[in-house]
Amino acid sequence: MPPVLEARDIAKSFGPTPALRGLSLTIDAGEVVAITGPSGSGKSTLLHCLAGIIRPDAGEVRFGGTRLDRLDEEARTRLRRDNFGVVLQFGHLVPELTAAENIALPLMLAGAEREAAHTAAAEWLDRVGAGECARLRPGDLSGGQIQRVAVARALAGEPSVIFADEPTGALDTIAGEQVLAQLLGAVRSRRATLVLVTHDNQVAAYADREVIVRDGRLVDPVEPAGPAGTGGPPWGMDATLPEVTR
Repeated sequence: MPPVLEARDIAKSFGPTPALRGLSLTIDAGEVVAITGPSGSGKSTLLHCLAGIIRPDAGEVRFGGTRLDRLDEEARTRLRRDNFGVVLQFGHLVPELTAAENIALPLMLAGAEREAAHTAAAEWLDRVGAGECARLRPGDLSGGQIQRVAVARALAGEPSVIFADEPTGALDTIAGEQVLAQLLGAVRSRRATLVLVTHDNQVAAYADREVIVRDGRLVDPVEPAGPAGTGGPPWGMDATLPEVTR
């Protein structure tokens, strides 16, 4: 089968500073790929190009048979909404909306009826262990709760590809393990694709494959030695996770 995502010789600069220098990468459907590397290496820029958030200055980015780099902003936004889910380091929830509304809004923008969208939001909050957060706004949530809501929002549209940029980077160890377990469990159960940027070697060990970015280029890929090689999330999809506390 052809790869679900493919970058060919992509380059991206911000002003005079090159972030990507002719990088190529393919990702298969159902694969969990960790992108690692030192700060400033270009790993987040790579993820943003693969997700269609930004366009490379040169090269090609393909999702299936679609050239993302040739789409205008409106078309890329529509494709992301219909096919991708995104989880960022600090959640990036809309502060004026409740947790449930943060999840329901993208579903309604995609055409779902209000009642159906809110029902789906409640179901996904329960799935990620954050059902008690439904009526709370982000300012009333802990970091771990915010990231659980962000994971629920990314998964609620049942995307084929999830992009996660340092999703546990701002969390303590316990909260980070909980969020990662929920994310990996949901991705594995649906056989979706996960592209994960992380600086944490322990997080990267649970991927099927690790790719290292340095100075805007890929270095030799590393096969993870962690439990992900067995094809399952680190704590098990059905594991009872410790409660996140404020």
